[in-house]
Amino acid sequence: MPNERKQVLCVEDNPVNMLLVSRIVEAEGHELIRAEDGPKAISILETMEPDIILLDINLPGIDGLELARRFKANERLAPIPLIATTAQVLVGDRERCLEAGCDDYLPKPLDIRKLREVMRTYLNND
Repeated sequence: MPNERKQVLCVEDNPVNMLLVSRIVEAEGHELIRAEDGPKAISILETMEPDIILLDINLPGIDGLELARRFKANERLAPIPLIATTAQVLVGDRERCLEAGCDDYLPKPLDIRKLREVMRTYLNND
């Protein structure tokens, strides 16, 4: 029996990464909601609760860590799994993402298998 279609919010300013994510999300049979920046993500989240959020950390304007803190401080949004995607893979970056409230961390360039695995882990556990 196929899984129900889930909603995946991807906050990503890089069109190439967004395309990659969209292919994987759609291949998994889920719906992708796109936000190119923080304000767009915030306005989307005012009206809906996706099943998972993929959050680029290096965003223009409000960065991903600040967004993560805001989402996790919001009672309605806090339970949504938040996955950081970032090209910052220096020592301490993973910890900073987790401290800001991210539930998991995917380094860029995104590994398709790993992204699929993380999505399955967080989306199939209800």
